[in-house]
Amino acid sequence: MSASALSSLYALRMLPGGPDGQDNSHSNDTDSTMVNSSKPNEVTDSPVRSDEEKTDYGTIERASSHYSEVDTYFYDPNYDQEDFAFEDESPYPEVRSAVANTDDPSMPASTLRAWAMGLLWAVVLPSINQFFWFRYPAVEVTGIVAQLVSYPLGRALAAYTPNWRILGTELNPGPFTIKEHVLITIMASVAHQSAYASDIIAVQRVFYNQKYGFAYQWFLVMSTQLIGFSMGGIARHILVEPPSMIWPTTLVTCALFNTLHSERYSGIGNHGGLSREKYFWLAFTASFVWYFFPGYLFQALSYFSWVTWIWPENAVVAQVFGYVNGMGLSILTFDWAQIAYIGSPLATPWWAQANVMIGFFTFIWILTPILHFNNVWSAQYIPILSHSSYDNKLASYNVTRILNPDLTLNITAYEEYSPIFLSTGFALSYGLSFAAITATLSHSFLYFRKQILVHARRSISEQPDIHSRLMSRYPQVPEWWYLIVFMVFFTFGVISIEVWPTQMPVWAFVVALGIAFAYVIPVGMIQAITNQQVALNVITELVIGYAVPGRPIAMMLFKTWGYITMSQALTFTQDMKLGHYMKIPPRPMFFGQVVCSVIGGTIQLGVQSWMFSNIPHFCEKNQPDYFTCPGTEVFGVASIIWGVIGPQRMFSKGNLYLQKVSQHYSEICQVSVLEPKLVDVYTDPSHSFPVLFNGTKLLPPATTLNYVPWSIVGFIFQYLIRRRNFSWWTKYNYVLSAALDSGLAISVIFIFFTLQYPRNGSIGENTINTWWGNTVWKAGADGHGTPIRQLPAGQTFGPSTW
Repeated sequence: MSASALSSLYALRMLPGGPDGQDNSHSNDTDSTMVNSSKPNEVTDSPVRSDEEKTDYGTIERASSHYSEVDTYFYDPNYDQEDFAFEDESPYPEVRSAVANTDDPSMPASTLRAWAMGLLWAVVLPSINQFFWFRYPAVEVTGIVAQLVSYPLGRALAAYTPNWRILGTELNPGPFTIKEHVLITIMASVAHQSAYASDIIAVQRVFYNQKYGFAYQWFLVMSTQLIGFSMGGIARHILVEPPSMIWPTTLVTCALFNTLHSERYSGIGNHGGLSREKYFWLAFTASFVWYFFPGYLFQALSYFSWVTWIWPENAVVAQVFGYVNGMGLSILTFDWAQIAYIGSPLATPWWAQANVMIGFFTFIWILTPILHFNNVWSAQYIPILSHSSYDNKLASYNVTRILNPDLTLNITAYEEYSPIFLSTGFALSYGLSFAAITATLSHSFLYFRKQILVHARRSISEQPDIHSRLMSRYPQVPEWWYLIVFMVFFTFGVISIEVWPTQMPVWAFVVALGIAFAYVIPVGMIQAITNQQVALNVITELVIGYAVPGRPIAMMLFKTWGYITMSQALTFTQDMKLGHYMKIPPRPMFFGQVVCSVIGGTIQLGVQSWMFSNIPHFCEKNQPDYFTCPGTEVFGVASIIWGVIGPQRMFSKGNLYLQKVSQHYSEICQVSVLEPKLVDVYTDPSHSFPVLFNGTKLLPPATTLNYVPWSIVGFIFQYLIRRRNFSWWTKYNYVLSAALDSGLAISVIFIFFTLQYPRNGSIGENTINTWWGNTVWKAGADGHGTPIRQLPAGQTFGPSTW
């Protein structure tokens, strides 16, 4: 690459910084050449548009004048300067290996068959997943299933649909295109998961006997789902368009699309061996077949706690090496579902995994045992990493014993019963959540503020990235479209809390959305770079618990609008990045996401209402078909703990159990505000404290079983192979991740519907399900959750007054 080109890249901030003493100034001619440079087959000539059809960002020629004004830099740990040598490529090797740097604007995307298939998935996936959400064990049909099934279905429609026209629209526009496939998958994915707000409705019926009509349910679900969409759309200039926002998980999906459609592009490299297609199907088949062993035939391969098999009744060994209720220092598993439980290690950058593991080793392998084995908070009476709550007799905490008939807290009953006890790991996770939330804002301010300001003002055509330049040729979605979506569904939210007695004031609704808005860009940038999302559930529960105490319904609503709105925004944003990479026109994407979100949410409510009306003993512990609603129970108990008991009795001064936790971690939160500045003296910004604190957010129920194998696999593929055999990594890494995930997803569904769900799970009840390999991991002190200190019958532990 020429010196002038390198100078341009430094000034365009495609490189993290210029060479010492190098003049980063550049001429407008150089800028213009770079912005407009492309291969002959990069794009076809864009059609002539009227002023209204032009992008809302202006023309490509405007970029050069803007570039000359940029003189700020930011550190980007994902950037690999040594491997970047072409101006018409992404500056990130991960993106180059998974995403084509070419586009054909004439390729159809928003076709009649694409919409028909997308709408079909928007009905089928929410129906299936909502139905099984209330069952234990549950099964989820993910978007990757729709992605795989849509490919042969689309090709069949292209082959056999007649070439007719209906109202001027072609039934068969030709071969099934990759853009149609992407649009179908995005439409299928936006609403495949059970809407978080549907759990509020279920809890209201099961716990509080509140049965409001369908209008309330629909207004509530629509507002929680679509406000997040509008938020993500408004933030797309910062979270989607910049090349540094790579969204690692999206790259796996892109690699699968390009593999299925046999796409060839320069980023694949020239590594020999099997083609990507053959490699994918071989790895897919191996993943599908192998899961039968840890998933059904020999489940001990999944929970391979081999140390506890040697000393099965030793409580100390179980607490340290066990997988079910212990710390999981046996560290072995042969189950990809366990390895990828916290995300595919083949997609997460190694430097981000290293940050997660530093936090894991510090807080879980060092601090947690110190606290637990010193019996802090009477912890030795409780399993070290249990995710349950206990009373002082080591029974599950019975929240009904402390409630008045109107569902408010009975102080006398609470004082006569017991305080809430949590495991050491569970208590620690709350403190780490507070630290992560605080560190997110400080880290973003110190390291991302210049980047946020620059990208907030920059148009898509001015982005120093081939993919943004290609996407700038399509008409963009105007900002006012997203604002209209926000205003409509904000109104729905106000109606749902004002017309029906939810006990939630409108100002609390506004505060919840304010929290979501405040965190969507900092959390989104961290997730786009590291593949780790900082959760807001704890901070929203804390705020509403203090602001509006004693109102469990209000607590659930506030948590949903404050936390899930942000999470939904980032889900939609990630889909927008997928469309960005695959060159899907933004406006069909907009309508596809909105329409399918509305359809999916409505279908979920209909399925849930039918289940409550037609399934006997629904959501009861002894329901004969296992529709026991475990998620609803957890959600309901949390509403009482945080909404009825309230955080003032868990974290405020004078609390008998978690006072020291709060005091101890308030210091960590204070340090986390200043830590980047302090640590910057000794290290670099790739040491991300939000990721370090937040990486262990899934503990419990996750254990070392999930983290250590995850980091080992990540080290092998994202560090060793990437550095020593980059050509192999470029060609196969993301394809392998997609194949392992796809094979696992299909195998889980196949096993469930053929071997576990039929005949109420009685298949193999007295044969395969009872042999040693399927029972050893559930037996002994680990499986039974035996604590280090045994509680004599009829006795209590902990303080005598609270």
